[in-house]
Order: sequence, then C-alpha cells, then structure tokens
Amino acid sequence: MKILRVLHIYRTYFPETQGGTQEAIRQLCFATQVLGVENTIFTLAKQCTPSRVERPEGLMVRAKSWFEIASCNFGGLSAFLACRRAAEKSDVIQIHYPWPFADLMLPFIRRRGQALVITFHSDIVRQGWLDKLYAPLRSYLLGSAQAIVATSPHYAKSSPLLMAYAEKVRSIPLCLQKDPAPDACLKAHWNAQLGAGFFLFIGVLRYYKGLDFLIEAAALVNQKIVIVGEGPEGEKLRRDVQRLNIQNVEFLGLLPDEDKHALISLCRAVVFPSHLRSEAFGVTLLEGARAGKPLVCCEIGTGTTWVNRHNETGLVVPPRDASALAEAMIKLAGDDALCERLGKGALARWQQLFTPETVGLAYRRLYDDVLLMDKRSLIVKVAEQKTARA
Repeated sequence: MKILRVLHIYRTYFPETQGGTQEAIRQLCFATQVLGVENTIFTLAKQCTPSRVERPEGLMVRAKSWFEIASCNFGGLSAFLACRRAAEKSDVIQIHYPWPFADLMLPFIRRRGQALVITFHSDIVRQGWLDKLYAPLRSYLLGSAQAIVATSPHYAKSSPLLMAYAEKVRSIPLCLQKDPAPDACLKAHWNAQLGAGFFLFIGVLRYYKGLDFLIEAAALVNQKIVIVGEGPEGEKLRRDVQRLNIQNVEFLGLLPDEDKHALISLCRAVVFPSHLRSEAFGVTLLEGARAGKPLVCCEIGTGTTWVNRHNETGLVVPPRDASALAEAMIKLAGDDALCERLGKGALARWQQLFTPETVGLAYRRLYDDVLLMDKRSLIVKVAEQKTARA
C-alpha cells in the first residue's frame, strides 16, 4: 500500500488542551497509521517549545498562539511559516473545521495544490456578526475542498452549510480504539470513594454541554452524578450546586484516561445532556458505548442521536428539560434488565460503526479518491493547455 502523508490542522491539541475534537484527531491518526498514512498535526499553543514533538499518533508541529477571539486562536508569521513547511511535505491537507485562522493560512500553505479535505466537526452556532464577517472566508475554504466529511448522516442532512455543498459531502464517523481494561487499583480507589451505579458525565465544561439542566435534574433524583472535566463553565456550575444545596453531584476535575476508564466501568450509565448544535457528535458517547454502558442524551438533530439510538443503545430526551433527564436516570437506576439490554446494544453499535478498522479504511479510501481526482484534474488541465496552444 502506498504511503500517504496527511497534515491535520486544528487550533489546539494535546497536551495543552483536551477535548472531543482533539481526541477525534488522535484516534483518526491511529486508525489510518496502520493503513500506510503518515500523520502530522499542526496546532497553536501558548507554550510551543519544543516546536516539533514526536507522539505515538504522529508528528505534532506547534507555533505560538498569540491571542483568542470567540474561541478562535490566532498566530503570527511563525505559524504561517511552520504550517507551510509541514504542508510542503504532505499529499493531503486536512483542516478540522471550524478554525478561521486555518482558512486564512490556506492560500499561503497550499503552494503545490495539495488535495484538501475538510472534516466538518460543527456549525458555528453563537458568534453572530462575527460569523457573518467570516462567511466569505468560509466559502473560499469549502469551495476549495475536494471533499467535506460530516461526522454523521444526521449532521450532513441538518446543517444548511453542508447541504449547500452536498455534492462534496461524505459521512465518516469518529472512532475509538478498543476499550482498555480498567486498572484494578484505580477501580478499587474510585469504588471506595464513589461506590458503583452513579451516572457519569465526561467532557469540557462548556456552555453547550447542558450541564445546567443536569444539575437541575440532580435535585430530582437520588442517584449520584459524577462530572469529570474542566472548562469555562466550571466555577459557575460549582457555585450553582452549592447555592441549591445539591448533595449528589461530585466534580472530579480533569483526570487521566486511566481514571476515566475506571469510572466508566463503575458507572450505571453515561449521561450527555448537550442542548445546542455545537455538540455535533459526542466522543464521550462512544466511550460509554465501547464499554457497554447505556447512554442518555438529548435530541438536538446532530450526531449524538446517531450514536445513541433511543431504546436500542440508551435513552433520548428533549433538550433543556431537566425533568426528562431525571426521568431517564430514574428509569435506568431502577431497571437492571433494561440497562443490560441497552448496554449490549451500545457495544454492538460501536463494533458495527465506530471501530478504528472501519473508520480508518473509510478515510484511506477517501484520501486515495481525492488524490485520484487531483490527478485527473491535472490531466484535463494539461490537455486544455495543449489544445489552446494548437
């Protein structure tokens, strides 16, 4: 199999930041590595020394992040130069949308006309006039791509932007490697502290995660709710729990993957209350499915309810509805047979659709296709030039 070199471009990456998109990129690199793809990740970082880091999933290239506006990092000339050097060695440039600074860099870094793939992680939801200002640049980006990847058929059909470029859109989901066995000592540690059978949320504590509603729901149930992660909403959420005197919510902050695996193995179900379209997929849902746990999420018209199918892999409730969230948790807490059936359904769906083998092969075929499209376009261009000269 021919070796292909792919440059992934996204605004932040491990170890400086952690989130679903960063994990999606990491998992994609692992999935394609075994299929002859050499992956490089370009990103910005506040602490960018060293600028080149060999990671298990590929080479990470970092440049200085100078400032941030509306969750968009911006770099300086060093970012343009570092990204161009990485792009010159690549067969495919893959931009993980949205990151407007990547769109600004594109004409400068794509000097050899490399194939361009956009992985469309989410619509821009609440930037208002900034989104309108960005629209021409976004049109250039999406118009320049050979292929645009939606992470679920649901998102492809519900995003106005993706529908406008339907002829370019392919649906390839995110993936996760096989679930590692939880560390016995960590499992015993968390079992002693929390017990088993709690409901678990894992993620960055952002405005669109619906955690306000989860905290409201906590006041209506007896079961413990464990929240793992940090983010901009963290302090507010902790204040709300104290103000409402809610006793069954526990914040654990950021934890290593090994601790998260242990917690997932102990939980009753994974709860994911995101209520806005900024949540396009939900890697946490995959983590729960992979471990054979029932899932709870909201119907927001995105990939969350493609991962979690109601009454097959878990329960789906309306968004912004604390009472419905509480009812779903109460139902799962009181029905062992239902939890077992839904957990088995979640595991089966992960095995069918979201393994590295399935997703890695789909991306390798996509890369081969866009490179063939580039080759055909070059042949047509040369033929047209010969005809014009004749």
